[in-house]
Amino acid sequence: MDKKKVAVPLVCHGHSRPVVDLFYSPVTPDGFFLISASKDSTPMLRNGETGDWIGTFEGHKGAVWSSCLDSKALRAASASADFSAKLWDALTGDELHSFEHKHIVRACAFSEDTHLLLTGGVEKILRIYDLNRLDAAPREVGNSPGSIRTVAWLHSDQTILSSCTDTSGVRLWDLRSGEIVQTLETKSPVTSAEVSQDGRYITTADGSTVKFWDANHFGLVKSYEMPCNVESASLEPKHGNKFIAGGEDMWVHVFDFHTGQELGCNKGHHGPVHCVRFSPGGESYASGSEDGTIRIWQTVPVNNEENDPLPGNGPSGKVKAVAEEVTRKIESTLHIGRDVKIGERDKVKTNA
Repeated sequence: MDKKKVAVPLVCHGHSRPVVDLFYSPVTPDGFFLISASKDSTPMLRNGETGDWIGTFEGHKGAVWSSCLDSKALRAASASADFSAKLWDALTGDELHSFEHKHIVRACAFSEDTHLLLTGGVEKILRIYDLNRLDAAPREVGNSPGSIRTVAWLHSDQTILSSCTDTSGVRLWDLRSGEIVQTLETKSPVTSAEVSQDGRYITTADGSTVKFWDANHFGLVKSYEMPCNVESASLEPKHGNKFIAGGEDMWVHVFDFHTGQELGCNKGHHGPVHCVRFSPGGESYASGSEDGTIRIWQTVPVNNEENDPLPGNGPSGKVKAVAEEVTRKIESTLHIGRDVKIGERDKVKTNA
């Protein structure tokens, strides 16, 4: 097998248990941010560009399966095995509200207009909470055929999608009728579903297959077999010419969107890769693993030769030094105190 090589990643420590979900905010006036969910019950917020730790959201009493940020990165949400979904102030780290459920909550997502929060989990019920009326009862949408694994919004918040832990396919729900209007058929349960930044594609991972669907007409656009079972996949948002996938072989693979050819293979994790996501500008991508770490990889030209010294096929000494310095800073900060709450956004800009 050809060995392939990319830039040295930034390694982000801090979680004490597996990292199971990653979410990038859009670009904001303060930059962009990365939030991670972990079985250690504490979502963490980081500078999306450098990986610098900003703070930890404390309050859950069980594994956190999903976390996300609203479009301005002012609020965060998390879904947990403690039968709750929580809304957080992303500037201070304060808990704004806890939405109680009757069983494990596996997924959450802010609507595009940021006024609504969608949740789903083992109860097989999709719930939509009005964030302008936190104490109001949620709207319940249909009955899912299985325990809900992923949720997302599309079509300007008129449609939601969901996949199940134990049932194949992705279901599209029309919010006006509350009914399933389309099912995207897959052979295995879908473990990852992502709507592209431009709203054109839905990227899914099921078993050892990554599929791309037309988000408007729901036809299958591309389908590629992966070298192993993959748990997550993400499409490059700027050009849409490549995608990444991670799974049980502990590597993060980079593929050509148009041909399916493998362009690169990033090694470094010491356990299965549970989640991968591109940054909003496509200049980097992050992976989260069973080993408890997040790795941020730069999007650079890749190389098929194991020891090719040519420039452009790996990080320069300066870039590598900066990466190592950032990693040391993160480790130092986390060693001082992981329980420090998230500070003012001005501090974020100072420390980034």
